[in-house]
Amino acid sequence: MDVFHVVDQDGNKLSDVKVIDRIEQSLEVRSFGFRSLQRSVGVQAAAKHTCIELIGRNRPGLLSEVFAVLTDLKCNVVAAEVWTHNSRMASVVYITDEATGAPVDDPDQLAKIKRLLRYVLKGSRDKQSGRTAISMDVTHTERRLHQMMHADQECNTDEMGVEEESNISDMNKPLVTVENCTEKGYTVVNVRSKDRPKLLFDTVCTLTDMQYVVFHATVIAEGPEAYQEYFIRHMEGNPVSSQEEQRRLANCLEAAIARRTMEGIRLELCCEDRVGLLSDVTRIYRENGLSVISAEVCTRGSQAVNVFYVMDASGNQVQRQTIEAVRSEIGQTILHVKDDFGLKSPPQDSGRFSFGNVFRSRSEKFLCNLGLIRSGS
Repeated sequence: MDVFHVVDQDGNKLSDVKVIDRIEQSLEVRSFGFRSLQRSVGVQAAAKHTCIELIGRNRPGLLSEVFAVLTDLKCNVVAAEVWTHNSRMASVVYITDEATGAPVDDPDQLAKIKRLLRYVLKGSRDKQSGRTAISMDVTHTERRLHQMMHADQECNTDEMGVEEESNISDMNKPLVTVENCTEKGYTVVNVRSKDRPKLLFDTVCTLTDMQYVVFHATVIAEGPEAYQEYFIRHMEGNPVSSQEEQRRLANCLEAAIARRTMEGIRLELCCEDRVGLLSDVTRIYRENGLSVISAEVCTRGSQAVNVFYVMDASGNQVQRQTIEAVRSEIGQTILHVKDDFGLKSPPQDSGRFSFGNVFRSRSEKFLCNLGLIRSGS
């Protein structure tokens, strides 16, 4: 028997009857049917969109280049989610045909989309080729992103011997220990981290994708921290067999928790949706030297509701004047700063040098080579 004590996103007692009913229905056995799956959070119906999966080395301006390619190919982005971790970027993007609003299913068009996006992902520095996949299947977006980044992490470790150092701050870095309980025949996993929404989901997804079965678990959230303890075995019934496997399990859990940690400034864009909106917005980010750490894009009726977490090109907090310049260009009534406590005040002597100009020229040269923009020379 599993018991969960839950609150809403504001930390209050759950009182919305519709939400409670939705939870109960989702937990019933019949909820695993196809029709219920389509209604789940993060799941996109295959009949309405074409799903594109992207993974490659992250760099400033990458998202802008991806959306510019899709706009040029007459594709409308109706939803997307982007995660970055350890200098890698993974994204699941849902598109429709600009003219018909239907899924893109022409084989030649799909091949062209895949070829150009792979070229964008590969860039000029990626030792591993960027990977692109296109499907019409039903996908749980967040679960799929975990699987993509887990597979990419394994590939990085196998090919380069060590995983790149995460840029997450030590304050937010999770602590994971893995030990065997010999007398009970279990492996005990303890996780201490900053509490946040979907923390339990991220942890359990990783254990499941690594082919472990959870027999007992305790999860406690006290103040800003959360404590998780799991008693696990392999699917065949054996505990973790070696110290190397213990380290691998701990590293994968740390990565799964860290890759969704929201660092940077949260920008919320809410406006009338249109074709090319994301291309324009991310281009403005790029031109002002902003790097997108994570993004969640969705369309509700005729409205685009998008959330971006951004930092500067060096991975530091953004200058306040930069954010204000971006808001002025996009529209102060439609682009809002959710939390501005991380904004830096401008220095006394800022000089004339601008990282934004550097990355603008590099990305524009790259897009010009693809034939997506005209050269100004």
